[in-house]
Amino acid sequence: MSVSIEKAALRKHLLEKRDATSAELRDIVSERIHENLKKNSSFVNAQNIACYFPIGSEVDTHDIMLDVLEQGKSLLLPKIIGDNIEFHIVSNLEKLEKGRFEIMEPKDSCERTKKIDCVLIPTVGVSKSGVRLGYGHGYYDRFLLSTDAMKISLTYSKQVIKSIPNDSHDIKMDWIVTEDENIKIS
Repeated sequence: MSVSIEKAALRKHLLEKRDATSAELRDIVSERIHENLKKNSSFVNAQNIACYFPIGSEVDTHDIMLDVLEQGKSLLLPKIIGDNIEFHIVSNLEKLEKGRFEIMEPKDSCERTKKIDCVLIPTVGVSKSGVRLGYGHGYYDRFLLSTDAMKISLTYSKQVIKSIPNDSHDIKMDWIVTEDENIKIS
């Protein structure tokens, strides 16, 4: 079986598992992930923090985004441009509009960032060795090839699995932050 077929089957299974979690439990767990993220030195010491606007059953990042803004740090959110994502500086959450895939993204008036210290990455699944499974569109993989920013996967502990089939273009995470722990990838 090809890696892409294996990934598609695993993605479907993990999304079903994640989607089956109640909204109330996801809120509680997202709050605990935020608390653990605040203990992560790579995040705490970053000034230019790339985040994502949550969709569906993803880890909710609203409080993280507000926290970054309240601390006077630069909040950077992705905007899809063609087949790629670019991160733009967002001074408040009113600077967003619906973009491709109906995901909130920075308005055209938001300046493109020149520097990213750390990037918080939406995750369908991740292995303890740092191999991330996304939605399969490749936006983050293409972006991560071009940055030396600290890569932090935000995910529920039940989405951390033994192994994920990977391709040569898959970029490993530096950290995995769950509701239970911060996992440093060596």
